Amino acid sequence: MFRGWAVPSQVRRPYERAEEGRVTTYDDRASLTDLTTTADLVRRSVESVIEGKPEVVRLSLTVLLAEGHLLIEDVPGVGKTMLAKALARSIDCSVRRIQFTPDLLPSDITGVSIFDQQRREFEFKPGAIFAQIVIGDEINRASPKTQSALLESMEERQVTIDGHSYELPNPFMVVATQNPVEMEGTYPLPEAQRDRFMARVSIGYPSAAAELQMLDVHGGVSPLDDLQPVAHAHDIVKLIEAVRAVHVAESVRRYAVELVSATRSHPDLRLGASPRATLHLLRAAKASAALSGREYALPDDVQALAVQVLAHRLLPTAQAQLNRRTAEQVVLDIVQRTAVPTSGTLDGSYTAGRPAQPPLYGQQPGARRL
Repeated sequence: MFRGWAVPSQVRRPYERAEEGRVTTYDDRASLTDLTTTADLVRRSVESVIEGKPEVVRLSLTVLLAEGHLLIEDVPGVGKTMLAKALARSIDCSVRRIQFTPDLLPSDITGVSIFDQQRREFEFKPGAIFAQIVIGDEINRASPKTQSALLESMEERQVTIDGHSYELPNPFMVVATQNPVEMEGTYPLPEAQRDRFMARVSIGYPSAAAELQMLDVHGGVSPLDDLQPVAHAHDIVKLIEAVRAVHVAESVRRYAVELVSATRSHPDLRLGASPRATLHLLRAAKASAALSGREYALPDDVQALAVQVLAHRLLPTAQAQLNRRTAEQVVLDIVQRTAVPTSGTLDGSYTAGRPAQPPLYGQQPGARRL
């Protein structure tokens, strides 16, 4: 762990936040004990379906509590849709699944106004986006026009139809899947769409032991059949409030800005990360700290999430592609070259230490020495 870190007194004060003319106090949000308990129930529920991928499940929970959206990108048959369904069914909330196809229209997602002959007025029919967890399967199979229907809802959490804006429910999360191998008849996500996803995760193939256990447990029945909700949507809202209250020192914020800024001047990148990426990285770090039972974020939280939060937003140069240099490798290079705040206090002052190899996501801070 970073030696010399001291927790400032303001971290332990009752949480207050101005919202809609009132003050939200500590009693309006869940405690960190409630957060870790509820998150552990959801994690175990999802892991009963997704065998041998605890770091992927933890990242999914992190994005949910950080009020972000998740992009699952991997080869067919590794459980992309299964992960999205397991997360949705583990929470007692409204769930909609959208199968993206070339003939899908934007109105199928957002909704449409239909003229009522009896009432002589237009009536709005909500689309599939009006749910708390929206599963977008094979999102890159829809046309760019249809993909753009998600832009407003993912960023502003509302849908505007015929000049009227409709608020989306809270919590709201889009979990989209796509196949990076089979590109026949697909439309790559534009940069504006990819930038709205907080993180991208690849599930990967399971280990031999995990695959064998999968055959023993799920060989005859679907693992989703017996999955029951272990948390309510209201519980998730309280957990999100608790994550918002996690303290982030000025030194940690500065470290996140330095990482993101380095992508904009790296010679192997023709497009760096946006300021939205900095916000997403900070929010994800706060959620990761809360899942670890801490009321404050550490540089380790930022390091461990840098690849998942930043890599899918970056565009390598042609020369980097010829050299088979991926965006993930560039982010790792930036993390290794950027000085880490290694000592000081969480109120902002710090001493820059030497760069270090980032930990695996889900590894507890302090499991390695910088």
